[in-house]
Amino acid sequence: MTISTIGMLAAALTTAAYIPQAYKTIKTRSTKDLSLVTFTMLFVGTILWFIYGLYIHDTPLMLANGITATLSGIIFFLKISSGGKKRRR
Repeated sequence: MTISTIGMLAAALTTAAYIPQAYKTIKTRSTKDLSLVTFTMLFVGTILWFIYGLYIHDTPLMLANGITATLSGIIFFLKISSGGKKRRR
């Protein structure tokens, strides 16, 4: 197993682990129990990791953090736009 394979596996697992939370939040539009500070830090941190991955040309880093930044950005947007409350349709 090469180091790149290990990196891709790590990227796939950590990104996939985040998907259920993102799916549930997007589906229910409820962010009441989610920490704004945590999602702000996650969103900014993953964007910075993505930029770092671009700079060093690291595909696993770019993929994992690009996807996670997108998902956390959606949740972050829902959190700040709804004030944490469940939206009515």
